[in-house]
Amino acid sequence: MYFAALLARTEDGWEASDTELDDVETLSDLADLAREASAEDDTVLVLIEQEDAWFGVVRIDGEDDPRIYVSDAAAAARSSYGEILLTDELLGREPGDDGPDLDALDLDGTEDGEDDDDDGDEESGSAEAVPHSPVGDVEILDDLGVNAKELRSLDEDALTAIAEALGASEVLETVR
Repeated sequence: MYFAALLARTEDGWEASDTELDDVETLSDLADLAREASAEDDTVLVLIEQEDAWFGVVRIDGEDDPRIYVSDAAAAARSSYGEILLTDELLGREPGDDGPDLDALDLDGTEDGEDDDDDGDEESGSAEAVPHSPVGDVEILDDLGVNAKELRSLDEDALTAIAEALGASEVLETVR
């Protein structure tokens, strides 16, 4: 189960809206969705949480590139919504470096099993590319009242804690 909401900063404070991510396939799609939530080029935060396993914050400031923070990259990698946030850049990988090239492997059905250990190493190497730790911009909310240390220390109910720091807890609760 996941929860996703948009918090758009306006002249009158924060406005929250529940959002459905089923049609969002890329970070660009998510950024476009966030920009639509703001009449001006104000700050929009996309808050995503999955069953207290991980949470993510995407910050859109006008036409600037999205800034991203994910609390646990490995947990998010197991989620279709988390995969949207875990870009190659965020994980420190070269674009398109998703592990072994399957076209380069000899898979003609005549393998004798001697190289099973090597294949396992490659798979675990790919899995290790996604750390069991936070990734992204830890200063994403600094100017909004949540510093890097506080952000990294959040765990269960992190979105509520972020909303409280922003003064937006009531509007977030209306869409929960």
